[in-house]
Order: sequence, then C-alpha cells, then structure tokens
Amino acid sequence: MTTPAVVIAAPASGSGKTTVATGLVGALRQAGHAVAPFKVGPDFIDPGYHALAAGRPGRNLDPVLVGEELIGPLYRHGCTGADIAVVEGVMGLFDGRIEGQMTGIPRGSAAQVANLLGAPVVLVVDARGQSHSIAALIHGFVTFDPSVRLAGVILNRVGSPRHEAVLRQACEHAGVAVLGAIPRADELTVPSRHLGLITAVEHGRQAREAVAAMTALVARHVDLAALVAASGAQVTTEPWSPVAPSVTNVTVALAAGKAFSFGYAEHAELLRGAGAQVAEFDPLSDPLPEGVSALVLPGGFPEQFTAELSANDLVRQQIRDLAGRGAPIHAECAGLTYLVDDLDGIPMCGVLAGSARFTERLTLGYRDAVAVVDSCLHAAGDRVTGHEFHRTTVEFAEEQPPAWAFAGAGQVARRDGAVRGGVHAGYLHTHPAAHPEAITRFVASAVPTQRAGGSNH
Repeated sequence: MTTPAVVIAAPASGSGKTTVATGLVGALRQAGHAVAPFKVGPDFIDPGYHALAAGRPGRNLDPVLVGEELIGPLYRHGCTGADIAVVEGVMGLFDGRIEGQMTGIPRGSAAQVANLLGAPVVLVVDARGQSHSIAALIHGFVTFDPSVRLAGVILNRVGSPRHEAVLRQACEHAGVAVLGAIPRADELTVPSRHLGLITAVEHGRQAREAVAAMTALVARHVDLAALVAASGAQVTTEPWSPVAPSVTNVTVALAAGKAFSFGYAEHAELLRGAGAQVAEFDPLSDPLPEGVSALVLPGGFPEQFTAELSANDLVRQQIRDLAGRGAPIHAECAGLTYLVDDLDGIPMCGVLAGSARFTERLTLGYRDAVAVVDSCLHAAGDRVTGHEFHRTTVEFAEEQPPAWAFAGAGQVARRDGAVRGGVHAGYLHTHPAAHPEAITRFVASAVPTQRAGGSNH
C-alpha cells in the first residue's frame, strides 16, 4: 500500500507554503500520525524545518536532479514507517526548470511531482487584497492542466471574519473546498539571510519555537481531518534502497553542524550501504573522528563562521594531513571554500591553493555537467545534473584540473572546482541517489588509505 500524501503548493513564492507545510507536518504528528516530510526541488533549508516538525529526516524529491524514474522509489523509501506524507512544493505550482519553449508540465515543478506520485494538491493562496477574484484564480489552477488534481485550498493572510466568509463563498463558486483559513494577524515569519531562510540547525532554539508556533497555527486554523481524507498517492514501484554490495569497512567523516548543513539524507545512507561507517563531526569545534580514511564536506554557510572554522587549528591540520595521504575528499560548495587557503582573508585548510571571497551576486540554478578528469567520485566523461546555490567565488593560485565542465543548452560554458590527488571539490551540488555508483567508487577509493593506516591521532 502506498502511503497517502498531500502536495502543498501555491500560485507563487511568498504565499506561505513553508509555514503551512511545516505546521501541517507538526500538527499531524501532534494528532498521532507518523509523518514523512518532503520538499520538491534541491532546497536544503526547508527540509531542516520539516525534520524538526516530523522528528525524522526531511527529504527532497527533485526530478531534475535524480530523474523521474526515481521519484516514486525515493518517496516510498522516505515513507518507511509513516502513515501520511506532506510534500512541500517549490515556487508556484507549475514553476519548474526553464528549458526553452514550455510544452506540458515543467520538469521539477510541484505539479510534475504530484503527477508522478498520483497525489492531490492543496493550494495555499495569499488572500490579501482580494475577495471574489480569488474564484477566478482558483478556477485557472483547476482547469490549466486537468491531470493535476486540486483537492482544496488553504486561505492565508485572511483579513477578518467577513473577509473569510466572502472568500469561502468565492471558493465554493469555483467548486473547490476550503480546508483552512489563516488570519493575517497570526502570520509567522522565519528569519532569512542571503540564501533564503536561516537553517534550522543554525537557528537552534528559535527554530524549534518557530516550528512549534507553525504547528499551533495550522492545528488551530486547518481542518486536519478533511485534509487527511483528501490525501492519496499511487506509486507502484519498489522503494529505493541504499544497500549495494559491501566494498569494505572504512570510516568516512561527514562534516555537519551550523557551517555544513546542506546535505541530502540519502548521502549517508548510501555511504553505509557501500560498506562505510559514517562518523559525523562539527568542524567548528571537533577534531576528525578516529580512524578516518575519507572525508565528505557538504554545503552550508562557512562565510558566517569563518573565525570559528579558522580557530579549530587541529582539524584543519588533520584535513591537510588526510589530503596529503591521498585520501578521498568530496567537497561541495561550502566544502570547496573550506579547503582553499583562505576565505575573505581568514585562513582555512590550505588543501587547495587559492582564495574564496563572499560577493553580493547570487549564483543559482540547475547545471548539466561533465566530469573533466578521473577522480574519487567519477570517471572522466561522466555526466550529471546538479545545482549551484552560493554567493562566494574561488580563485585558484595554480592551474589544476577542474572537477566539472558546464555545457548544457542555455548554459555559459565554464569550469568548476578542482581535482587534486584524492580531492574532488566544486560548487556543484549533486543528489547522491542519482549516481550511487559515485558513492561506491568513493568508498572503494578509501581502501588503500585505510590499509596504509587511516587513524589521525
């Protein structure tokens, strides 16, 4: 039996999807449900709030990164032990990857994921500044693509009881059920910064309090019973499994904490499936774990913690030593800026000769990429789809082979990152479930390091 789901979408960004989706996860959990939370697209931040609300990992469903064929299996894997799922959309319901002329539902959109899951959509509509006109808006979303099933709406930022009554009449006229109405006075906000919301792990106590407030808000103003009754899904594929033939028993250090929180839950699962033990550590305060023979440095916000990262001299030296032994090191985005000599003039690890700088320019979007040379992750010529999400730039002090070449349609041809010894570092984020063979290759490449003695103490 497929775990039923609702896809929480909206006409546009800024309508209140994250507040409603996170609050819904918490309210359903509070009501006794085991809730599996998902986010459409590559975003790392919203799943952190979902995880706080659900008490289990928040996961991503991104057809652009992993392919349509993996959405169902990843969904079923993420729903293990759950009786309902909440899937938060991205931007507007029909907004996806921009690929020239629009034909059909855009790839990577909430509408596409809803169709792939056979799940109904609940539309969060910002009701500010409108009354009867909301009927025309909803009618447009109902009729634009009949393959997308709209199960109801949640009205957000409602001005008064009278306003709510008029809006409900308009929705009834459009033939769509109102599953909730959230007053404007109860609107919540989550602090943001240059890349969007502040991460849940970084926000700490305030994030927990925000999630509790979102939970109470939804529990107070949304008809949970009606929403559960409207949920559904039709996924016939088998669940995705991270288990592969075991390579060997090596230990992979996985950076975590406030500075390195941009990762997908499937990454650690695949590392373990390939036979590795995964030891998390926080580069802000911890040394490398004992017996490490490989290292993963995910994305995050190192530019917010440069002084603290630089102050941990021990772990920076241990990472230099690990790289000097030729151990496999996989670094994405923040991990790349941590490996160079300095970030805004503050010393980093010095594994790669070069400097990173914070800028005001946001680099954002999907990228089609080709591996330029053989590395601990990929063979030269391997093709992937990933995404960039950063405001820093890196200038290398010496010529070295890049990790990636970007060469897709509509993309500016350029190169990203570096491969040096066992290090594969670049700005490109990839989803490991789309390329499990890369994780197996990574763990296998740690074997010689382990046999040579992987301990760092």
